[in-house]
Parts: sequence; C-alpha cells; structure tokens
Amino acid sequence: MASQTRTASSRQNGAKPRTAASGSTRQAGPSTRRSATRSSGKRPSGSRNQSKGHKQPKNHKKGLWWKILLGVIGGLLLAGIGLFIYLYATTDIPQPEKVAIAEKTNIYYSDGTTPIGSISSQNREIIDCSVLPEYVGNAIVASEDRSFHTNKGIDIMGMARALYNNLTTGSRQGGSTITQQYAERYYLGETTSYAGKIREAILAMKIANSQDKDEVLCNYMNTIYLGRGAYGIQAAAQAYFGKDAKDLTVSEAAMIAGIIPAPSSWDPQENPEQAKKRFDRVIRIMKEDGYITDAEAASAQFPQVKEYTLSNDFAGPNGYLLSTVESELINAKAFTKDELETGGYKVVTTIDKALQDRIQEVGDERPEGMPETLQVGGIAVDQKTGSVKAMYAGSDYLKQQLNNTTQSTFQPGSTMKPFGLIGAAQSDVSFATLFNGNSPEEFETTPGTFAEVPNALGISWGNINLNQATANSVNTVFMNVNEHLTPERYAQIAHDAGISGDIQTDTLYNILGINSLTVWDLAQGHSTIANNGTKNTLHVVDRVLKGDKDMYQPNLNTTKVFEENDCALVQHAMLGTTQYGTAAGVASALGRPVAGKSGTANDETAASFVGYTPQLMNVWAIWNPGPNGENQVVPQFAGYGVSSTGYPSHLFSEFMSTAVADMPVEQFPDAIDNGVIGGPDGDWGLGGSKRGSGNSYNNLQQTQPTPTPSESSSSPSNSPSPSTEQQQTPEQTTPTEPSGGNTPEPEPKPSQSTPAPQPSESPAETPGGGGESGGNTQENKP
Repeated sequence: MASQTRTASSRQNGAKPRTAASGSTRQAGPSTRRSATRSSGKRPSGSRNQSKGHKQPKNHKKGLWWKILLGVIGGLLLAGIGLFIYLYATTDIPQPEKVAIAEKTNIYYSDGTTPIGSISSQNREIIDCSVLPEYVGNAIVASEDRSFHTNKGIDIMGMARALYNNLTTGSRQGGSTITQQYAERYYLGETTSYAGKIREAILAMKIANSQDKDEVLCNYMNTIYLGRGAYGIQAAAQAYFGKDAKDLTVSEAAMIAGIIPAPSSWDPQENPEQAKKRFDRVIRIMKEDGYITDAEAASAQFPQVKEYTLSNDFAGPNGYLLSTVESELINAKAFTKDELETGGYKVVTTIDKALQDRIQEVGDERPEGMPETLQVGGIAVDQKTGSVKAMYAGSDYLKQQLNNTTQSTFQPGSTMKPFGLIGAAQSDVSFATLFNGNSPEEFETTPGTFAEVPNALGISWGNINLNQATANSVNTVFMNVNEHLTPERYAQIAHDAGISGDIQTDTLYNILGINSLTVWDLAQGHSTIANNGTKNTLHVVDRVLKGDKDMYQPNLNTTKVFEENDCALVQHAMLGTTQYGTAAGVASALGRPVAGKSGTANDETAASFVGYTPQLMNVWAIWNPGPNGENQVVPQFAGYGVSSTGYPSHLFSEFMSTAVADMPVEQFPDAIDNGVIGGPDGDWGLGGSKRGSGNSYNNLQQTQPTPTPSESSSSPSNSPSPSTEQQQTPEQTTPTEPSGGNTPEPEPKPSQSTPAPQPSESPAETPGGGGESGGNTQENKP
C-alpha cells in the first residue's frame, strides 16, 4: 500500500505519467504491485480463481463467433466455387455463324404486313484479318480493353469497378473485356442483368481457353456494330472513308475504334467534338502501350469522314415516314438510335397505306403557275385516337430532309381563331351575340399602343354573330373577342388544346395566328376540339414487337380539357366555313357535314386549311420560303385567289373525297347555346343582357350575311363596299343560300340590336372553293 501511495504522490508533485517512451516507469509498475502484495503478508483469497473464472467465458464466446463467421464465408465460397464449376462445365460455345447476326428494324403500315422500309439495313462483310495492318487491331484494343493480350477473358478489377459505380451512382457502366463483348454480341445477345453478365463472363473465359487472341479479336472486328448501318471493320471503313479496311491509316483506325461505345451518337458527322475527344484518347493509349511511336502519335491528325449517304429505303416520301417513326421512339425514350438500328424490332405504324398513297398524290400536284419554291405540308388524323393516318412531308427525303409536316413552320393565320371561340363559350357568351364586323376598327393591340385593324380586303360585314364571323373569318370580331379573353388566356387555351409552339401573350394579334407553327402542331390543337374536348397525343407508332413480345405501345396522355358542348358550339360555327364562308362548296362536294377554318399568314406568306368530319381530320398548308429561308409572298396561281388562299381547301377536298368515300355520313353533336347574349356582364360585342334561348344548333345549312357598305355600319368606316373583283376572291365568295327544307330558321338575335342583313346576290365561286386573303391590309400586323 505504501508503494501505491508514493506513486499517487509522485504524480501530484508533477511526475510524468507512464508512457510508451518511459520504459523504466512501465517496468516499475508490475514490480511495485507485486511488492505491495507481498508486504501485506497475505494473498487475496480466491483472487486468482475469480480472475480466471471471469475471463474464460469471454474468450470462449469470441472464438465461437469467429468460427461461425469463417464457416459462413467458407460455405459461401465453396458454394460459389461449386456454382462456377457447374456453370463452366455446362456452358457450351455455340456456333458463331448461326448467331452473329444483328437484325435490322422493319417498319410496317397499319396492317402490320405491308413494309414501309427498315432502319439500318444490315451491312456486313467478313474479312480475313491477316490482311489488316497490325495497328487496326491495336487501335481497337487500346480503345476497348488494354489488358486484352494478358487477361483470361475477364477483367476482375474492371468488373468490380463497374459494379461499385453501378451500385453507388445508379449508372450503367460496363467492365467488359473485348472477349466479353464478343461473347455478348456473337453468342448471347444484349445482356444487362447481373445474372446475364455472370453467364457472359463464364462464356468469355471458356472462349479465352479455346480460341487464341488473334481469332477472338478478328471475330470481334467482324461482328461489332460501328454506326452508319455498318457491321464489322470492313463495312465501317467503306462507310466512313470509302476504302477497304486493309487500307486504313493509323488515324482512321483510331477514329473508328474510338466511337465503338456509341457509334451512331458519336459519328463525327453528328458529334465531331466527342469523336475528336475519343480519337485523342485512342492515340494517347496506343503511344503509351507501345503500339505506335511518339512521332507517329504526334503526326496523327483527326481524319475527314465522308458524308453519310442514307440507304435507298429513305428515298422518296418513305424517308419522311421512317425518320418520323425513329424520332418518335427515341423522343419517347423507349429506344436509343443504336437499339433501333440493331435490335431487329418490328414497328407497326398507324399509317394507312391507301390514305398515304392518296395524300402523297394530292400533295405532289403542281398546278400551272405554282412556283417551284412553294412548299406543301399535310396530315390526316383520326381525332378519336390521335392516330396519324397519312402525312405529306415532301416528295423526296434524299433531296430535302426537312419534314414539312413535323419540322417546317409557317404562320397559321385565322386557323387559330377557333381557340378564341372556346374561350367565348367558357365565358358563358352566347354565339348569337352580335359584334361589329366593320373594317377597320381600332384596338389597343398592346398596352398603350392603338392600331386600326382591317378585315380581309377591307370588307365591312355589319353586325354579325360569332357563327357568321367564324365562317367569314372576320378579324375585327375576333379582336373584340380577344379583348375580353386577354392574350394570356387565349394562349393558355391553345396550349391546353395541345399546341406546343410559342404563342405571344403580349398582343391581341395572337388570336390572328401571328406565331409560326408546324402542320403537326396545328393538327394536334384542332384534334382536341374535333374530339369533343378530349386531347390525345398525335402519334405514328401503334406498337413495337420483338418476336411475339410487345416492346412498346404509345402513351396517348388522354386528357379531358374542354367541355363537350363548348366544342360542339365551335364545330357548329366551323360548319359555316364549308357551307357559305371562306371554303364554301366543300361540304356539298363531300356530301356530308364538314367543320373547317381557313387561314392566311401575315403579308400573305402562307395559307392553310383545317377541316374534319366526325371520323377524320385533314390539315394542309402552303408557304413560300426564299433562298435564305426568308418568308416570301405566296403568289396567285391557277385561279385560287389572292395569295392562292383557296389552294389548301382544294387539297383538302381532293384528299377527303377519296378518304371518306367509303365512310358512313355522320353528324356532329348538337350544340346547345345557353350562353348570355353580350356575355355575363353585357359588354361583349354590341352588348346585351338576356340569356340565349337554348337554341340547339345542328348540322344543317346556316345563314350567311351580306358584306355591308360602310355607311350602314354602326360606326364610321372609310372601307369601300366590296367590288365585284374583290368578291371573286375565294374567301369573300358569298353564294346564295340553297333553298329547300334543310335551311333552318334564322338564329335568334337580341331584340335591342339590328339584325344582320341577309344576302341579296350570289357572286360566282372561284375555282377550288374557299380560302381567305388579307390582300395588302394590316391583318396580323402588330
């Protein structure tokens, strides 16, 4: 006890504690403790036995857990070895010539049997690799598997690294050697699961033990897909450089080797920066690994590739269909470009062969006087499903890759007005409300900016309702409508319908279609109204198959965006267009009700027509780009009126007369007009305060107003009455109402307003039916 007391006292007096560095202190500790025990003259009773009894159970448990853990690890290891031996023994190497086939993807019309063409027709030429310069194979080794000549078919570290990255980042990285890639492509097909990768690794090891490295590398080079529809190094050499593989330079071999992981996406023609980056990497590794000298590496220059020439399947109009199918599947993120080019899929489209042949025939027409620069785009859609039945995108894809249906844009003009009618219906405005249809009328087109807005050809229509204003495409009425809606709300309605293109929200002119759209986009928006308010995404792919397995079906994103009755009111207003309005005669020519709307671009640089029956929609547009893509005026040709605005409705009649010939005549839904004349606040149009009579509009012939002289208008106007020459312009045609029992009673007018005048004469129609023309007026000009 005395020694213990001294030890404590020495620490209190500043003595250093025992450390690993003070060896004498460490040695003194046990000695002191032993002497303290002896000086007591006693041995603590049972102390040794208690100490031993306390420690022995602890050591026993610790050893037991280690034994269990080692047993589990050993068992798993033995099971893994056994499984590996079993899989190795039962895995056979199949005959490569039977399975080394990358299949093209075939595209079919809607019947599933008539081919349109294929994506990446297979292009492979097997060569004897002994004729190749050694650096061709070395470039591929440098790019894909630096340990190829030394590994046993697999790279354990590479696989572990890829597994770690996949588990920690959620990415899909490969740790495959050339032999594994060869096994996958040559024997197994694509493997992405871990079980598949295990089988791939075992097969690679077996191949490495049964085939020499030169054989494996040669088969790999003859098998690998290298972009541009080329399978194997020989086809790739021809596709990129127009020469045989035996004549490739070091730089050319390095370029091809570098893009192996994603050859279509990294094609120098598509992505030169990535291709150059990969080229530099391969040259660097070839120098580091001794395949080329420092001088050869320094002199290596990124090679110039030849322009990609598309296969014959893309010649003529079929190229537009094939490229549209490919884009739709890639944009849906269902397949990559490489997968479509090598996957061997069967794609069944929504395109009807007979309708496609007819729309192509109609669109290819070139009437006398039509300028060669004039472009035509068209589409036919089943609005009930969103299925595209036919499209006119151009005459020859190899001559012009720009798709006139899905890519080229034009100003749609007044074909955008029906979305304003949806807004009026949603605002509880009766379509019997009278508006001032005279020309010009002044509006605050943008905040603080006032401008006079004319009608086409400066015609004043007097006081007319929304149905009559729609049929005759009266600008001043729709500008008034947009004053109440606001440009922001109008744009939102158009977007709700499905239009994805930009629509300005800072000007009243947006209701006159001043923003450029594609034919596809315009059809998407109108198809929602035609389908009674239910929006379906337009699509050309019906399904994708791999053997008997369904691989893809389109997501229609079916959404109810408008009330059915609101759409029925708009359809009813559009019926007047084809009966007595800007496309008069179209309905009678088809022998059935047709809803339609014509449009003219700002400064007459484009014209369009949207029309549909309850079963089928058809949209056409024409525009006239200049040599640098600038907008040019569409000239008058073949008697289709000022800026040939009657030609799109002519194309519609030509196509639809065949398309609906065997379809039963169907009626549009009746529309119940329960809106308030003058709107809920009585400030729409000429005003009013009473609710509509609940008139049920049907598909019968409507009433046409006569253009009114300026002095009879409710506000002063300097616009002249339409001359005979002006009335011969297609849009301004005002045929006499047909007599007979199908003519309904005149629509109800508010008692406090002057009724719209009825037609007193019927100028002769011009060829091709309707259209609309703004002449050199200010229509659509902000």
